[in-house]
Amino acid sequence: MTIKEYNYLPEDAKKIRSEVFVKEQGFVEEFDEIDGIAKHMVIYESEQPISTCRIYFNSEKQSFVIGRIAVVKEWRGENIGAKIINVAEENIKRDGGKSVMLSAQVRVAEFYEKQGYKKQGKAYLDEDCPHIWMRKNLGDMGK
Repeated sequence: MTIKEYNYLPEDAKKIRSEVFVKEQGFVEEFDEIDGIAKHMVIYESEQPISTCRIYFNSEKQSFVIGRIAVVKEWRGENIGAKIINVAEENIKRDGGKSVMLSAQVRVAEFYEKQGYKKQGKAYLDEDCPHIWMRKNLGDMGK
């Protein structure tokens, strides 16, 4: 397994996000201006892209944010989602981040709770899909 970081939105990340968020889940506004400022990560298995996420600093939230976390269907249930989140968190810690937030689809909030995230505020709709902000203190995670 290989993890690559990009300072631009690579085609492999576009492909995964289009497959997961647009084709499978029906989101329309998948790509936005944040893609131009974010750091993008892609996990590869045998040179095939299998997971992606993006990291950026949100000045309104005064926090780093991990977003657009996606794993291709064939690799779900293999802890790849947890792996890419862990890699993103390590990257944020390297950049001096002490906490991280993400906007989770409510239906998978439990997965993020298992990764140490706590719900913040009330759920809201993003393209008719309930989401909730979640936060994790990175501090000293013992790594």
